[in-house]
Amino acid sequence: MGWVELLLLPLTLSLLGSTKVESASTEKHFTLPSNCTNRCGNISIEYPFGIGHGCYLPGFNLTCTNYTDQPPRLSLGDGILEVTRIDLDTGTVRVKTPIVTLSVAEEFIAAPLIDLQDWPYSLTSLEQEIQNFYTIDTYNRLYVSGCSVVADLVDPTTNKTIGTCITRCTSTDNRQCSLSLYYWNSTSLEVRLTRLNQSDLHLLNASSIKVFVYDGYNATKDDLQGIVQGRGSEVETALSWYIKDYPTCEEAKKNMETFACSNPNSDCYDLLNYGYTNYNIGYICRCSLNYKGNPYLANGCEDASLTLVPSKGCRAKCGGVNISFPFGLSKGCFRSQSFALTCNTTFNPPILFFMGNYMVRNISLEEGQLEFSAPNRTTDSSYIDDNYYYFDETGPFTPLEQLSTFSWVIESKNCEEAKTNMTTFACVDKNSSCVDVPKTSTKDIQGYRCKCQNGYQGNPYIADGCKDIDECSGPNNNVCNGICRNTIGGYECLPDKKQTVLLGVIIGVSLGSGLLLLSISFIILRRKWKIRKQKKIRERHFHQNHGLLLQQLISSDEDVDERTKIFSLEEIEKATNNFDETRVLGRGGHGTVYKGILSDQRVVAIKKSKIVKKSEIDQFINEVAILSQIKHRNIVRLFGCCLETEVPLLVYEFISNGTLADHLHVSDGNSVLSWEARLRIAAETAGALAYLHSAASISILHRDVKSSNILLDDHFRAKVSDFGASRFIPLDETHITTVIQGTFGYLDPEYYQTSQLTEKSDVYSFGVILLELLTGKKPVFSIEHENRQNLSMYFLQAMREKHSFDLVEERIMKEGTKQECCCTLYLILFSFPGIHKCLSDVNPKANLKPNKEPIVLLKDHRMQQLDVIRHIIR
Repeated sequence: MGWVELLLLPLTLSLLGSTKVESASTEKHFTLPSNCTNRCGNISIEYPFGIGHGCYLPGFNLTCTNYTDQPPRLSLGDGILEVTRIDLDTGTVRVKTPIVTLSVAEEFIAAPLIDLQDWPYSLTSLEQEIQNFYTIDTYNRLYVSGCSVVADLVDPTTNKTIGTCITRCTSTDNRQCSLSLYYWNSTSLEVRLTRLNQSDLHLLNASSIKVFVYDGYNATKDDLQGIVQGRGSEVETALSWYIKDYPTCEEAKKNMETFACSNPNSDCYDLLNYGYTNYNIGYICRCSLNYKGNPYLANGCEDASLTLVPSKGCRAKCGGVNISFPFGLSKGCFRSQSFALTCNTTFNPPILFFMGNYMVRNISLEEGQLEFSAPNRTTDSSYIDDNYYYFDETGPFTPLEQLSTFSWVIESKNCEEAKTNMTTFACVDKNSSCVDVPKTSTKDIQGYRCKCQNGYQGNPYIADGCKDIDECSGPNNNVCNGICRNTIGGYECLPDKKQTVLLGVIIGVSLGSGLLLLSISFIILRRKWKIRKQKKIRERHFHQNHGLLLQQLISSDEDVDERTKIFSLEEIEKATNNFDETRVLGRGGHGTVYKGILSDQRVVAIKKSKIVKKSEIDQFINEVAILSQIKHRNIVRLFGCCLETEVPLLVYEFISNGTLADHLHVSDGNSVLSWEARLRIAAETAGALAYLHSAASISILHRDVKSSNILLDDHFRAKVSDFGASRFIPLDETHITTVIQGTFGYLDPEYYQTSQLTEKSDVYSFGVILLELLTGKKPVFSIEHENRQNLSMYFLQAMREKHSFDLVEERIMKEGTKQECCCTLYLILFSFPGIHKCLSDVNPKANLKPNKEPIVLLKDHRMQQLDVIRHIIR
């Protein structure tokens, strides 16, 4: 049976630069079915190879054949080539080589060797180029043994001879010849054996001919002679394999559902057929540095075990070469397998080897270099090109230009990335530092190394490895002109004469004292200048804010003087701990409110307004004078103000229990406010607004009535607050024209259209609050599968469609009566202008006068606390 393979392709594997697979929500990781066979006899089967549907990638299907009298046989495809080993690390699969024989009596024979067109395998010795350095994992050759034969290697698809090997068996010629399969670019091969004419060429007697393919790296001369002499019947050949669904990693990653490098800790590498046509044919996957396992499975690459602290008793020398951690000879003595060395004691003196091939001459921790001699060849070196070196191209090593030195890093991370995981960070000595090794050329890899800090030397990769350098005891002690004294991590130079020392001390003390005196004087003068400057600024602000006028207004009324005070900025800063952010109670459209504690231990709320125009200062002073006269149990009391800032500060009484909105619109929908509490809050709010509109010495329009401006004390007593937008109306006028200001959802449509501010504007906003208390909804709310709704408009629509009770909160329907709800709806309806025609829908028998506003209704008919509103509603 002829065995099948892809012919030798000179393939270059070029690193794309850590093309790690990124975990993304759109990525679909492959999951290996649980019923996949993972072993055939004593051979382990790892994905992408597999047996059975869904257990392998295209081209990697295997067949396991069981026998009764011999072990199971694992084959590629449907059984054409027997597999002996699969190696994911090198990307090779080992197969048994068939032997072609030409008997003594035969003159010619043609036998197929290779027939694997369109399969992802190759006989080639893959040149895996990483950082412009080459590694060879296979070295397959055609071996011909016997006398008097011409062996032609032919491409059967073109019938072209691509190589010839002849054995003559004269007294000077050998009995064997070989052909390297490295440079042939065919997808199928056959061998044609032709017997030479012994008599014409004066050759020795003819013999039987044996022809087979073998891997020159894994077969010795004894192995070859054993097959020729009949002592052996099998020899391994290495096939390199690759993923061929896309020609490059970049193309493959565009389809993450089929991208083979599915592990987030894997890297993808391109395969380039540069020897003949210079095009990409596919890619392979490898676990990233410091990871090991199967890169083709989502969870296949696992963190490689690292030795962070070397074991005691590790050998520190081999021959004349010192061995320092992270390098070592045995497990527990090296940081990772990449730094493992071998000491061959059969030589005298012993020789230190790196990766089994490189004879180590020196290791420099400071420079990060490993110097070596020519590779150690233990196999048939006559078939190996001495210009190639072999190393783990995915490891932390990179060759320098002279090809006799490796530059190495701990791992492919910069210092900042490595320090994110201090458990595995290599620079463990307290006197060590991390050094980034950037990509200075195409041959360098990016990563980090460690070094001892200046003044220390030793091993920075172990605790207490960096020792202090005694600069003063060196053989060339030229560091000082005077007396050298060693210090930890450095040294200091002392003068030889005591007089010089004394003079230096005197000069130093004098200079120090002078500098200290100058510094103290400068600090004192600067502080005085700063205090004087701040005082002038405060005085200027006080005059700009008409502080003298306000003082006259306050002093003209003794009663006002008792209740209102002009605070200094120093008092306010002390009360608010210099306006500490932790003292902020809230931020609004008109400014920021801080919690303060006055010197008399009164807790106050200090409002720091936003910058106002100079034209508004006169009005502000007038407002302070008027507001200071307001004394109502349901209006936040004004204690005073501060005029020493650019924008005056107002000092109010502190209300501790938050706002009505906080207690009404809770996230879980379970408000603690009962129906009775809500009616009482409505009545108290109505009383406060009625007081502002009519009972005060001058009519005051709040202009921003909303549930978040109604504060609640510990007993849930309502306090109307935030008069930053308020305006005064003379008693002989019904309205004023202003720039529209207010909160969306509470804004009176008539005021919005005409810019004429009247008492009805506050009444409209109060009606919205009543609607909030009745429905539990915000003034602007959302309904499932609908856009945001205006509560007022939604209520009016419900009134027109006569299903207004559907808006009432379920709790209110339980705690209150239908008549109470009906009357409340009437009050809300009457608060909104231009809709008197709808009153009959709510309470046709209502006996309220149409020109009377709901605030007054609640106030005039309010008896003691809750019974007042209940009496009016009934």
